[in-house]
Amino acid sequence: SVAMKHLQHRPIRRVFIICSGPPGLLSARSARSLSGCPPELSAARVRSTFLDFFRQKHGHLLVPSSPVRPRGDPSLLFVNAGMNQFKPILLGTVDPRSPMASYRRVVNSQKCVRAGGKHNDLEDVGRDETHHTFFEMLGNWSFGDYFKEEACRMAWSLLTEHYGIPADRLYVSFFSGDADSRLPPDDETRRIWSEIGVPPGRLLPFGLKENFWEMGDSGPCGPCTEIHYDHVGGRDAARFVNADSPDVVEIWNLVFMQYNREVDQTLRLLPQLSVDTGMGLERLVSVLQGKRSNYDTDLFTPLIHEIHQVGPYGGRTGAADQGRVDMAYRVVADHIRTLSVCIADGVHPGMSGAELVLRRILRRAVRFCVEVLQAPQGTLASLVPAVAHSLVNTTPTMHQDSVCEQSVMDVINENEVQFLSSLEQGGRLIHRTLSRMDYKHAVFPASVAWSLHRDLGFPLDLVDLMLEERGVQVDRQELDRLIQNDKVKHLSVCQVVLELQSGDRCQVMLDVLSLAELQRLQVPHTDDSLKYQYRLDQDRYVFPACRATVLALYEGQTLVSEVSEGQRCGVILDRTCFYSEQGGQSHDQGYFTRDGLQDVLYPVEDVVLAGGYVVHQVTAADSLKTGDQVQLHLDQESLSVSQLQQVERCVNDVVSANQVVHVQELPLHRARTIRGLRMVDEVYPDPVRVVSVEVPVSELLDQNTDRQTSVELCCGTHLLQTGAIEDLVIVSERQLMKGISRIVAVTGRDAAQAREAGQVLSQDVDSLAARLTGSAPSSLESAQRLAKEAGVLSDAVDNTPLPQWQRRELQARLRALQRSSNTAVRKLETREAAGKAQALLEKNGRKQLLVDAVETDSLSVVMKTVNQLSSSSPLSHVMLLAHQRYSGKVLCACQVPKDSPSLPASDWAVAVCRHLGGTAGGSALVAKGTGHSSDITEALRWAEEFARQKTQQ
Repeated sequence: SVAMKHLQHRPIRRVFIICSGPPGLLSARSARSLSGCPPELSAARVRSTFLDFFRQKHGHLLVPSSPVRPRGDPSLLFVNAGMNQFKPILLGTVDPRSPMASYRRVVNSQKCVRAGGKHNDLEDVGRDETHHTFFEMLGNWSFGDYFKEEACRMAWSLLTEHYGIPADRLYVSFFSGDADSRLPPDDETRRIWSEIGVPPGRLLPFGLKENFWEMGDSGPCGPCTEIHYDHVGGRDAARFVNADSPDVVEIWNLVFMQYNREVDQTLRLLPQLSVDTGMGLERLVSVLQGKRSNYDTDLFTPLIHEIHQVGPYGGRTGAADQGRVDMAYRVVADHIRTLSVCIADGVHPGMSGAELVLRRILRRAVRFCVEVLQAPQGTLASLVPAVAHSLVNTTPTMHQDSVCEQSVMDVINENEVQFLSSLEQGGRLIHRTLSRMDYKHAVFPASVAWSLHRDLGFPLDLVDLMLEERGVQVDRQELDRLIQNDKVKHLSVCQVVLELQSGDRCQVMLDVLSLAELQRLQVPHTDDSLKYQYRLDQDRYVFPACRATVLALYEGQTLVSEVSEGQRCGVILDRTCFYSEQGGQSHDQGYFTRDGLQDVLYPVEDVVLAGGYVVHQVTAADSLKTGDQVQLHLDQESLSVSQLQQVERCVNDVVSANQVVHVQELPLHRARTIRGLRMVDEVYPDPVRVVSVEVPVSELLDQNTDRQTSVELCCGTHLLQTGAIEDLVIVSERQLMKGISRIVAVTGRDAAQAREAGQVLSQDVDSLAARLTGSAPSSLESAQRLAKEAGVLSDAVDNTPLPQWQRRELQARLRALQRSSNTAVRKLETREAAGKAQALLEKNGRKQLLVDAVETDSLSVVMKTVNQLSSSSPLSHVMLLAHQRYSGKVLCACQVPKDSPSLPASDWAVAVCRHLGGTAGGSALVAKGTGHSSDITEALRWAEEFARQKTQQ
């Protein structure tokens, strides 16, 4: 191809180096060199020393690395830290019956990939000698066991006594505090390091960015302390710590999780303190082997030796690396580790998410391997056994199972062949386009470049490279426009998918003005009492007949007297038997029929309750106007869980049988004679294409045959055999109208992922159920946390692709759990409010104006406390404010006597919250709102003064 010809003529600088093998292992004391460097240990010995130190000397449990594909965590493409698999412990969501619930001291070496999302090192890999897409994270954890003292002492002992790193090469950083966040300096950690023997000049304070670790926008967090290593030695290198110096590098981070970041960004102390440490194996090995480059350690040298195509690896970077040969060695050595581990863990190159990232990694490796190193096709896959050998303790399956190893190689080879074919095809297209071009403007059409990238996966930088030698450039402005349009298109597609997943819901909601208009027109509230008048008759539920009158019609937010066919509208009736969505229960499904037009169905897509009016969302199948009489019909049988499972089994039986798909073109009149032929209401061509499964079309034309199969008229491109589907999972089922359901299913790898997601969510629901059905929550905070978790889980079950039958089961269980958790929250809120009300009455008595502060994070508790105070003192004007110290947020609630025209509660709350820069609302009797203030005393004074002026008390 053009690319190959261009690259083959690049000059290659050959540099030969002598690499010594790993020396014999020495004891820590005798192995220290005269130069003050640590002893050289093999990577395998470094890893085992770490694990044995914590397991044998300090009673830690060795937990195997989790796969690099995160389980049940959609926020991650890959596992990128050692703590990922322990998040359920840190978040308190772990199943109490699982082994993980008993973890106290844990150690492991975790496989990690950082090549997508927030941590994206892909384009940096190869340019320098430290970046990697795959690495191992050594770590030890304490979950409610030891804390800062033990963690620091163990870390120092391992580094200086067991690894033999000279103490004068180490620097330690600690958290200096942050005034804006009201976080004090971590003086405890500073004191511990000082007692261990770290000199003051090597004990360095840093702020939030460097030394405060957070899991995300909310969740467990805390200060951390980092240990840094000076490669040079014999000097004061304090100024180089955290200064991006290649000579002074961080080797170990110890995180002390003692706070929880709330959604409102406030910090609260955790009930259980934890330790989470992380040390990159690759960097530690480079320190212990005295190498400045990770690629010069025995983790990479065997791979680089295997690659060895155009001369030995010289370790050059930047301008010194002519022809980018050494960069290519580093890229290939790094990427083949990532590819091998990911594919062995079940992540294959694909077109979205983690699979797309892996596809880019593979194609980047192929390009450097073939174009720069000029290695023959198949070289990349041939490196897999060397990877398996070097990672035998990390990925034992690949090393021990030759089938797994060969499978990884096959995947890499297949993708390499496909990519090289695309490169050749793209090269020909570029050459053909150039031969037809007018060179006056030297601008290559952006549409061709974009087609190469979009359709063939041709890298855009390679297009630039191939055009550069001809003195031609891509129309960059037009190319940027095409790229942006594609992003918009993908966003639109995602929106369509979301709409399909949510059942195309677009509710007609009544705002305050719409409700006021209905009341002005004296439209009566909807009588929906029929929704409860069902009975059980011979194991079958029977619902009452319901005849109703159309009282109002909405198009968007506009009240109209009539809608025409095809219009989406909101329908308000005088009565209904439909249940509207509320209380954690979804709405009923069904349809209307109109008097005089009984054969036309108006499917009800949504049912919501607003201000006493039940709004039925309908797409009009014919005209509809106010005053029309309609008959309401409930769908009493959607597919059941067992029926969904039965449909899946039926399809998967056909898939497993790997039946042949037959296609034959026939005259339309002959095709219509086939028994069981599936046709839709459309105009067919003549002749027509007939598709059948297992039974040949010619046999189905025989009127004497009794064989039955799936047969239809279709012009689509069908599979040749059903086995190619691999697996099918129904992820959505929605009844469009009586007897007709729309089913959405996924196949192949997507089906496997849906089943895995279902298992993970089922375990999460089991865990929540075990915690809710055990002892009652001891505090309001724990009850609220469980209720919040039930809501989050409910959202995940609703929106994650998983088997629909399992979704139904989990939704039913979660509805029950939500009722249970909400009941517990209400009881604890009432109990807490009663205590606070009693204390306030003892403090203030039953005076006519009571304005005071109360300590709570819950607006509901503030409201309940106000209500109980008003019940005890019905003639009092009561307002309570709750101040959130860390965020400055103020919660406000008030209640006034029934005969208080001078000071409506809503006016009082609105005035106070507006003064505090917030908002409020409510009725003349009760109101609530929020605001912000740094001075709660001033806020209370202002609220009381406002009330006094209005009531003249």
